[in-house]
Amino acid sequence: MNADAIREMLAREPFQPFVIRLSNGEAHEVRHPECLAIGKGRIAITHLDADRVDVCSLLHVTSIEFLQPN
Repeated sequence: MNADAIREMLAREPFQPFVIRLSNGEAHEVRHPECLAIGKGRIAITHLDADRVDVCSLLHVTSIEFLQPN
């Protein structure tokens, strides 16, 4: 997965929450576009429900899926 594909997900109008899946099996939900920052080779995901930021290598992003509406 590349940074441009993630940028496209962030720029969608209206924004639709999505989940980023990593090669180690972790899944990170992005519920608001300001909760994700994209660097040259990494992404930083802020979790609204916890006082936590996860930094992940773009090389380990295996898929991005829209979250189902509740």
